[in-house]
Amino acid sequence: MSVARLYTIVLLLLVAPLCNAETLRVAVASNFKTTLEALVEDFAATSKHRVIVASGSTGKHYAQILNGAPFDLFFAADVRRPRLLEQQKRSVPGSRFTYAIGKLVLWSSEAGYVDDQGLVLETGAFRHLAMANPRLAPYGLAAKQVLQQRGLYDKLQSRLVRGENIAQTFQFVATGNAQLGFVALSQLQGSSMAQQGSLWTIPESLYDPIEQQAVLLNDTPAARALVAYIKSDSAERIIRRFGYATPSQERE
Repeated sequence: MSVARLYTIVLLLLVAPLCNAETLRVAVASNFKTTLEALVEDFAATSKHRVIVASGSTGKHYAQILNGAPFDLFFAADVRRPRLLEQQKRSVPGSRFTYAIGKLVLWSSEAGYVDDQGLVLETGAFRHLAMANPRLAPYGLAAKQVLQQRGLYDKLQSRLVRGENIAQTFQFVATGNAQLGFVALSQLQGSSMAQQGSLWTIPESLYDPIEQQAVLLNDTPAARALVAYIKSDSAERIIRRFGYATPSQERE
């Protein structure tokens, strides 16, 4: 075999995997953005596929998908929108699955501001309380349910500042524009701000479970590969590290 022919064969072997690589466009709820980025980094270690992540509120992503946004996968912060996409035949049949169960906390960037029972809500010792928009963000709906359980939702209307999503809500509290707010535990996991501030881990009996589901919108080998990875034990370990429960834990 000539050197030139051998060089050609080697070049084809090197290029072939790249030719099979795909670009995935993934819509993800704001609370899961950092976690998904960590998952994508781990996924990339054994995959040639490129993943582009777009984060925002679950409600807005749902509307974008209905209007033709070219996403391949949708990681929502609830069950309702993925189920609706399934019912409307806008997703791949049988692809909907639960990838994480979120946890809600009441947080302040100021140490000692939030007590471990959330009694600060009753005392009203704050000007602004941040929460995500309950119409768009499941974490906002959970926050509304907590306030309703405490009989405070109507009473605190004038003090509520609503973020479009949980990421914006977190920024309201982190910057001090709101003295405290309802955020996702995952946003504080491993954060130095969490260690310096104060929080109340809200009992899950005060709000409906924040079951977060994903659904496949475009049936490609790359999309299937990412879904298979997200369901793996290694991915579940990463998800738990970021402050979520996982389906396998719930079954135990």
